[in-house]
Amino acid sequence: MQQNNHHESPIKFFSGKASRYLAEKITKAYGAELGKSTLTKFSDGEFQPSFDETVRGTTVFIIQSTFQPTENLMELLLMIDAAKRASAYKVVAVIPYFGFARQDRKDKPRVAIGAKLIADLLHASGVSRVMTMDLHADQIQGFFNVPVDHIYASSIFVPYIKNMNIDNLVIASPDMGGTKRANAYSKFLKTPMVICHKSREKANVIGEMTVIGNVKDKNVIILDDMVDTAGTVTKAADMMIDKGAKSVRVIATHPVLSGPAYERIEKSSITELIVSDSIPVNPDCKKITVISVADIFAQTIKKVYNYESISSTFIV
Repeated sequence: MQQNNHHESPIKFFSGKASRYLAEKITKAYGAELGKSTLTKFSDGEFQPSFDETVRGTTVFIIQSTFQPTENLMELLLMIDAAKRASAYKVVAVIPYFGFARQDRKDKPRVAIGAKLIADLLHASGVSRVMTMDLHADQIQGFFNVPVDHIYASSIFVPYIKNMNIDNLVIASPDMGGTKRANAYSKFLKTPMVICHKSREKANVIGEMTVIGNVKDKNVIILDDMVDTAGTVTKAADMMIDKGAKSVRVIATHPVLSGPAYERIEKSSITELIVSDSIPVNPDCKKITVISVADIFAQTIKKVYNYESISSTFIV
C-alpha cells in the first residue's frame, strides 16, 4: 500500500545562492515555485541565511551544489540548520555536485578524508536525507548515516549519445578509476571500450599516458564524472587523434573547469565537451554542450516525496 503524507507535510523548495539558476529550473519542472529566503552579509564576510516564509511542518528541499568557494557548502549547512530550527518536518539537501568527493580515502599519509568530514557536517546540521548525482566514488554513500539518493547522469547522456547516431563508436575511460562507468555505457550501447592509462606525477599534473585498446578510425567518447583543469581529457583526446581516431568527444557530469581548463579545451582536438548544469559554465566556450539535469532531479524529488521507488530513473 502506498503511503502518502501530503496532508501531513507540504513540500517547499529553497536554494543557495550559487545554484539558484538550477534550482529555478528544478522547481519549474516539478511544478512548484522557489521559496523566499535572504542571505544577510556582514562586513567581515560572515553571512546568515534566513527563510522569509514559514517552513513549520513542511518537507524542505534545499538545492545547492558545493563547488568552490567553500561558502557554498557553509551556506547549505546554515540553511539546513535554519530549516531544522524553524521546525521543518524533514530537510533534504539536494547537492547536484558534491564537492570534496575526491577526498574519499587516504591516498597518501597524513591527509584528511574530506568527503567523510562533509558527510558528518551535513549530518550535524540536521539533514534528513541527501540527494546527489554521479559521486566521484560510489562508496561515499556509506559515509552518511541518512538515506542517500544517488542519481546517475547516464539517464540524460545516453539518449544524447543515441541521438547523435555516431558510427564506429568507442567508449573510453580516461583512467583506470573510470573503467566501471565506461564499461556500463559500452555494454548498454553495445560498443567497444578503451582505457587510458596515466601515471600522475602530482595532483593535476600528468606524467606518461598510453591507450589500451584500438581507436583507429573510431569516433571516441571519453567518459568522466568531472572535468577540472581538463589536463587529462585534452591530453587523452590529442593522443587518440595521434593514434588515428576520427573524432573525440568528452562527456563529464560536473564541469568544474578551473584554471586553464577553458583554454585547454579550445586548443585541444576535442570536438565537443558534453556536461550537465550541476555547476554553471562559461557560455562563451563554443565546444561545450550543456544538458540540464533539472527534469531528472524534479522526477526524483517527486518520487522520494511520494515514497515511490526511484530505481526506474537509472539507465546505466
